[in-house]
Amino acid sequence: MSDIKSYEKELAFQSDRRKATTEFIKIISDLWYDKATEVVLFKNQVIDKNVSDIINLHEYAGEFVQKPISIFDSVEILRAINDLNLPPAKLDIGKLTYEYHSDDNNHLNVKSFVVEKLKDAKTSKEIKPKDVVLYGFGRIGRLVARELMAKTGRGSQLRLRAIVVRGELNESVLEKRAALLKTDSVHGQFMGTVDVDVKNNALIINGTTVRFINAEKPEAIDYTKYGIYNALIIDNTGVFRDKAALSRHLEAKGASRVLLTAPGKEVPNIVHGVNHAEFDPDKTKIFSAASCTTNAITPILKVVEDSLGIKKGHIETIHAYTNDQNLVDNMHGKYRRGRAAALNMVITETGAGAAVTKAIPSLNGKLTSNAIRVPVPNGSLAILNLEVKNKTSKESLNTILKKYALEGDLVEQIKYSLSNELVSSDIVGTSAPSIYDSKATLISADGKNLVLYIWYDNEYGYTHQVIRLAKYIAKVRRYTYY
Repeated sequence: MSDIKSYEKELAFQSDRRKATTEFIKIISDLWYDKATEVVLFKNQVIDKNVSDIINLHEYAGEFVQKPISIFDSVEILRAINDLNLPPAKLDIGKLTYEYHSDDNNHLNVKSFVVEKLKDAKTSKEIKPKDVVLYGFGRIGRLVARELMAKTGRGSQLRLRAIVVRGELNESVLEKRAALLKTDSVHGQFMGTVDVDVKNNALIINGTTVRFINAEKPEAIDYTKYGIYNALIIDNTGVFRDKAALSRHLEAKGASRVLLTAPGKEVPNIVHGVNHAEFDPDKTKIFSAASCTTNAITPILKVVEDSLGIKKGHIETIHAYTNDQNLVDNMHGKYRRGRAAALNMVITETGAGAAVTKAIPSLNGKLTSNAIRVPVPNGSLAILNLEVKNKTSKESLNTILKKYALEGDLVEQIKYSLSNELVSSDIVGTSAPSIYDSKATLISADGKNLVLYIWYDNEYGYTHQVIRLAKYIAKVRRYTYY
């Protein structure tokens, strides 16, 4: 009899929890579409998630902070946030819920707690939306388009207005472009609508017009003809890599800033969260978002350098194959890359070790790096073999990295994994560029040699770094509470 009563209680609790989660989802949507306030849960996106996703994220959050994170508490805090007249913001409900139950919380009720925690939001500067043009529509370009259109909301930040491609534009080409945007073999279906407007050479994405422009020379485009002014050009072609070539974008009428989604020469190479604040977007017109690998390893290396000091190290990247490799054996300009990508592990070079020093100058001359391309289409792993100045232990190092993942300037960049079962397919779709595998870390007996395993979605995680940097350049970063 007691087992039956216990089971009935479990059913009742699950029913109440799912009802609360439904309210959670509604408030999340209301905040986003009515007030341009985006809510995340320890950096995990919750917009457009289902009930089971939200419950699982709360379970992860509780394990992460080693304290229960209740959906009932989250809903109560969200109600209080919804009652406030906040400017556009991005808030971490996981952190707020955790802090509400912390020992130093002296507030009598949820409303007074939320008002105190978010008081600085009132002083945030007004945001002026920024027009964005994607120059190129490859792997990164399409993911940027997906994210910008999925997160347009009230259009208070980045507005995707046009996409520049080479070659003829006709109904067949537009339909193929639309199909590539809607369906992706790695990242699945786009959670939105995509229609073709042949008359205007455009795609209608989530009901919003995005023009396609055919151009061979960036300087020849007049964006103002399409109602586009003072635009940020995000170049994801890989064709223009140095300052002179990228400056051609600025000759186009209606363009004001350029962001390259690859390592650049003679321009600032930025890992957002690490060195973006060193360059004033009012004074700097051309930026590079560096590479996916540089964005993966730099945040972790900064933590280790700042906490323990790095004497020297080697970085080995186990990287998904890329579009520059051959599907079957054929000629290639570089050694080994001509062999069939889906059948071989291929040793090749990477400039990530040297690129890190542009963001962390103190590591200049201390790092070597190499790469192995492996037969997976996405999802990569960087192995950092480091000799440090101050000895540590696995427990101490994990505590340090967990702290950085929870608070500070790198919370968007570092995700702390607690799983003993983590494999490459698990990290596909992760917005953080660095996923620290806490269970895999190795440290020598003397505490001076570390082997760290850093996973990264080399497409999706990097795309989010590009967008973070784009928001900084465009000066549309909202008030955030992480």
